[in-house]
Amino acid sequence: MMRRMSLFPRRGTALGNLGLTEEEIRDEVENDTDELVSELVKLPTRGRIQAIRALPMSFHERRNVRTRVISVKLSEKRILPTCCTDCSQQVSLFFRRFGAGLASARQHLVLWQNTLKEIGGRFGTSVVSYFYFLKWLLKFNIVSLFINFCFITIPQIVHFPNITHPIGFRGLELLTGVGYFNQTMFFYGGYDGSVIETQPSYNMQLAYFFTIAAYLMLCGISLIYSMASSFQKNFVLTAGPTNGGAWRLLCSWDFSVVNEKAIQNHKNNLGIQLKESLSERLQGKAVVSVSARLQQLSLQLLAWLLSLGLALGSCAAIYFLQLNQKQLVPSVSGSGDVEAEAATLLVPVVVSLINLIIPLLYSVINKMEQYNNPRTDVYIIILRNVLLKMSILGILCYYWLNEVPSTVDCWESFVGQSVYRLVVVDFIFCLLGSFFGEFLRNVIGTKCIRSLGVPEFDIATNVLNLIYAQTLAWIGIYFVPLLPVIQVIKLFIIFYLKRVSLSMNCQPPKRTGRAAQMQTVYIAILFFPSFVGALSMVAYTVWSLHPSEQCGPFQGLSTPFHAIQSWMDTVKKISGSQWAWWIFEHVVKNELFFYLITLIVLVFTYFAWQVTQGRKQLIKILREQIVNEGKDKAFLLNRLQSVQKQNKAAMTFRPQFLCILASCSPPPVLHTAFG
Repeated sequence: MMRRMSLFPRRGTALGNLGLTEEEIRDEVENDTDELVSELVKLPTRGRIQAIRALPMSFHERRNVRTRVISVKLSEKRILPTCCTDCSQQVSLFFRRFGAGLASARQHLVLWQNTLKEIGGRFGTSVVSYFYFLKWLLKFNIVSLFINFCFITIPQIVHFPNITHPIGFRGLELLTGVGYFNQTMFFYGGYDGSVIETQPSYNMQLAYFFTIAAYLMLCGISLIYSMASSFQKNFVLTAGPTNGGAWRLLCSWDFSVVNEKAIQNHKNNLGIQLKESLSERLQGKAVVSVSARLQQLSLQLLAWLLSLGLALGSCAAIYFLQLNQKQLVPSVSGSGDVEAEAATLLVPVVVSLINLIIPLLYSVINKMEQYNNPRTDVYIIILRNVLLKMSILGILCYYWLNEVPSTVDCWESFVGQSVYRLVVVDFIFCLLGSFFGEFLRNVIGTKCIRSLGVPEFDIATNVLNLIYAQTLAWIGIYFVPLLPVIQVIKLFIIFYLKRVSLSMNCQPPKRTGRAAQMQTVYIAILFFPSFVGALSMVAYTVWSLHPSEQCGPFQGLSTPFHAIQSWMDTVKKISGSQWAWWIFEHVVKNELFFYLITLIVLVFTYFAWQVTQGRKQLIKILREQIVNEGKDKAFLLNRLQSVQKQNKAAMTFRPQFLCILASCSPPPVLHTAFG
């Protein structure tokens, strides 16, 4: 086909200049087509079909080639087209079309596929990355809901524990989680640890323990894999050219954007990124005086002291509020007092208000720091917000695991109800934030104070809110096995709410930075401290705390992990299973084993980091070699041009030199030139 296309004249070239007549060109094209058909005949059926589809021809030309290939195949086999042959071709065509239809249907069945494409086309990849992150978290919770419901809830429903409801449903339970929900299977206290007598028997203690452990292990593996692949794709492989202005100018355009306003925003964003890149280079070369540097460091130190003081003050206020609320616990769990039940919402409301107000103060503090690098500015804001949210969750977990077990009978359900209230109130504040922070802000900016303009969609704040909500879901997975139901509903509503709010009230952010690298940072934050902190709390609860004596599947045991010990003692009595008991007794229960595992992981991480650094250094050296080769080529071309100019000048003056030796008069041109 390349030979065939090379026969046609280029633009501005006549047929006669090629030395071929029209008939000769037609014959040559026919010969090339025959060669193409003979090559296609040698291919297998699937390869031949793919090769015909890939031909740079029109549909009718490809159909002609296909017909000729089929005729050649039939003539080689000396089989005339019969009814059976035509039927087999039709069946093969039907299955191919059926497969293509299934592939198309599978694309349409992907959740929010067209919606995400529409958002990416209107607002760009930086905004749509938030919705992809939300969809990714939704998958986590759907998997958790499926696992917990199948292996914990359904067996408990079949076993049907004796649950009484002394208090009728009043509606307030949807916010507080107490009252009617106290003894339901929504919380830890609604499950028992009896063995369901079936063939084979079903141990609820083991099912509860291993289901939660399997889900957390699956989440950890998925997070590590996603973080590693995202880091390799967005940091290692893109290190170097993404920092250059040429790459940003020629290779960073988002071709998925089709909306005219979004295109203009993307152009402005690209211009801002180019300015930031040039500013970073100039700042790297700039010389800052010692006094200016000391002043900047003093401002940054003061800002950090204020930020840490706000975080510590918030944690102290929440802790003392929890301590002063302990007297409400008996009235809430026992009687049906509506005021006492509503008073349990005080702590979640205060926590949500702190998470709403303190980040605004952080933004004000951040303006006085004067960071040179805009990305450093963004990272500092994210770091402070993460420290605030995780510190609040840490102080809440400390209170739940140290103060509550000694004061509440069914303390696991109490902790589960506390987590449930935090999730629900956080969702309510998210709805209010979308209304007051985006809708009213848009009305004020477009109707009243036009200088404010349309509000920008704050990607970092929205993503951090999702991470905070997912951390609550991981913390509460042991105490509220069906908490993923609330999380799934919450994420569904947030997706459509943010989609409508983004379309009606917001515009893409003017400074998006590197969206892919920011997404890697968000996954890293989701892993640590979010997932690692939640896993530590659940592990401490299972290995160290004494379970409730009156509720839950582990009642009567010293620790929930003791259920595994009892099961392994039973396994030891089975002939041929002593090896499993030995592994459990000398490996799993041995702290040294976990220290060795941690050491091995750290060693492999260090080796992987060294390999990554070596590859980055190699890439840097290769790029420097490419630059040096380009300079060498430019130098050689300049030398070649200078030599050619010297040779041309020598050839110009050589006839004059020969004429002088032969005693002949110089040419008229030389007379004119020399006067």
